[in-house]
Amino acid sequence: MTALAIVLAVLDVLLCIVLVTLVIMQEGNSEGLGSIAGGADTFFGHNKGRAIDGKLKRITTILSIVFVVMTIVLYVVIK
Repeated sequence: MTALAIVLAVLDVLLCIVLVTLVIMQEGNSEGLGSIAGGADTFFGHNKGRAIDGKLKRITTILSIVFVVMTIVLYVVIK
């Protein structure tokens, strides 16, 4: 393996760990039983959660694309 392949492999693994962490941090689409009774969230608290979750989804999407491209480049470099 060349030095470039080793660096790309290390970055690929680190990016994978970051992606797993981001996915775990995101909330699910259903809010469970709290949404049946209306929940205890205020208007501002509820929107704040949506804004943070939206940012996490956007970052996850971008990093996923980078991860796929980096993995393909790593495959080409190794082969």
